[in-house]
Amino acid sequence: MTFAAYVTPLYALCLALIAAYWLWRVGREARFRHRPRMAWWGVPGWVALLLAPLLEVPALFGLGAAALLLAEFWPGAFRPTRTRPGGSWPLVGVLLGLALLALLAAQGGGRVADVALPLAAALGLGLAGAGGLVARALFRPLPPARRLPGLEVRFGPTGLPEWPDLSLALTGRGARLTNISDGPLWLAGWSPSGTNAWLRVRDEGGAPLNVLPSGGHAVLPLRGWERGVRVWYVRELGPGPSRLFRADWTPPGGGERVLN
Repeated sequence: MTFAAYVTPLYALCLALIAAYWLWRVGREARFRHRPRMAWWGVPGWVALLLAPLLEVPALFGLGAAALLLAEFWPGAFRPTRTRPGGSWPLVGVLLGLALLALLAAQGGGRVADVALPLAAALGLGLAGAGGLVARALFRPLPPARRLPGLEVRFGPTGLPEWPDLSLALTGRGARLTNISDGPLWLAGWSPSGTNAWLRVRDEGGAPLNVLPSGGHAVLPLRGWERGVRVWYVRELGPGPSRLFRADWTPPGGGERVLN
């Protein structure tokens, strides 16, 4: 008996459409950074549908349909992930499936009942492997997180801008920092000159300030005895040297502070 005597062309077309739909859904979910979980039940479900006519066991059709419905409608069919799925095991599955099909072809066939299980295993391995490869190929990784500058810029390479990005004015509350550049500045921290300190830059309300927009203001609280400030910042997030703003002043005998 031949394979066609057990599986009609219409039934084979339905199996092909089910496999194609399962692969399409795996690829669609991968684009949203979801990987199969319960959706893997679609593979044994599809294999059961294939074996039902080959082994002449109608109950396998019901089991296969139930597994496919479970893979399709179970709430946890896919789960979110941040990492791209691996490709080693799916590739192994595809290669094993092809090797098993080649072995069956080399044996020249035989009774369908004898080759049904190896044939179903080969096609099932190929389908599962193809699903894994599709998930890996269409997976959209998260863009790299833009890390805000911090203490590491204090000891990293620092450059002085050719034209000032910040200006400073002394007030009764301390020093008022203004962004006079044409874009936002990411502030890492500041320290009074001559002091080994690392302080957060704060806005006029006292809240920590990470980004100072163009024309924006920040306040550096001072106690009155400081003779200058140092402010570390970057113009763009990412690798590269940070920038240093330096301002010094000399308090005259009357107590009034005058910027150099």
